[in-house]
Amino acid sequence: MIVTVTMNPSIDISYPLDKLKMDTVNRTDQVTKTAGGKGLNVTRVIHDLGGAVLATGVLGGFHGKFIAEELNKAGINQAFTPIKEETRDSIAILHEGNQTEILETGPTVSGEEKIAFLKKFEELLEQTDIVTISGSLAKGLPQDFYQKLVQVAREKEVKALVDTSGESLKQVLKGQVKPYLIKPNLEELEVLLEQDFSIEQLKDIQTALEQPLFAGIEWIVVSLGKAGALAKHRDRFYRVTIPTIKVVNPVGSGDSTIAGFAYGLTQAMPPEDLLKFCMATGMANAQERTTGHVNPINVQRHFTKIAVKKIER
Repeated sequence: MIVTVTMNPSIDISYPLDKLKMDTVNRTDQVTKTAGGKGLNVTRVIHDLGGAVLATGVLGGFHGKFIAEELNKAGINQAFTPIKEETRDSIAILHEGNQTEILETGPTVSGEEKIAFLKKFEELLEQTDIVTISGSLAKGLPQDFYQKLVQVAREKEVKALVDTSGESLKQVLKGQVKPYLIKPNLEELEVLLEQDFSIEQLKDIQTALEQPLFAGIEWIVVSLGKAGALAKHRDRFYRVTIPTIKVVNPVGSGDSTIAGFAYGLTQAMPPEDLLKFCMATGMANAQERTTGHVNPINVQRHFTKIAVKKIER
C-alpha cells in the first residue's frame, strides 16, 4: 500500500465562462467541484492505476466532509486527522482562454491537531513502505514539518517521495535525513538555488544536482515540461524525452508523475522503466478533462514512445 499525505487539501471549484464580466453578475451552469490538493491528485491517479492507496492529512468542517465523501464514492481508503477550522476552497475561473484563480490560504492547524496527525502518521507507516508528501503546508505547521515526516519515514524504513517547493523544500533538503525522491520543476530548482538554468545547458543542471545539498537523495527528477525531464539516480544521470501530445488539461500532471513513480516502485520496475512509467502517467493526466485522473491504456501507449538515455560523463 502507498500512503499519500495532503496537509492543505481543498475543494477545487471550476467556473467556466464565455467571458468574465467585471463589477457585475456572472452566471454559469457548468460548475465542477472536486476533492483537491496535490496529494489527493496523487491518490486518485494511483487508484486509477490499480494500486493500493490510502490518503491522509487534515480535514475540517463541511468542506472536509465533502472531500471525505468524494473519496468514499471513489472507493479510496482514507485516514485523515480532523481539525476544527474549515478546509479551504480553491476557485478557478476559466474564461476567454485564460484561467483566473482565487486561492484561500486555508485553516490553521493547532498544536494539539499537529500532534494527533503525527501519531496517526506513525501508525500508518507501519502498514506501508512508500509515502508521498505533496503540496503546501496549512497554517500553524512549521516550515520544517515535512522534514519531520521524512525523518519519521526513515525511522520506519519507508521511502518518502516529496513534491513541494519554496521554504518547505529548502527545509527538507537542509535536514540530515533525506527523502528518497524529490521532483522539482526547472523554475522551482532555480528558486531553490537562486540560479538560472536553460534546457539547452543540461550540464549546468547536472553540476547543480551534485551539490552537497542533494547528497543522500536516491532519486531527483527535474521536470522540463514539454522537453521531458532530467533525472539523477544515485550517481547516474538520465535524459528523458517525451513525444508531443494533444493536451486537454495539464493541471495535476506533476502530481500524476509522482503517482506513477510510487506505483512503479511497488512493481519493482528497473530505473529506466520507472522513469518511462512516471512520465507516461503525467502525460496521460494531461489528456483528461478532470484533474488527477488517468486512463491506464494511455499510460501504456505513452510508455512505449518515451526515450530514456543514460548521460555519459
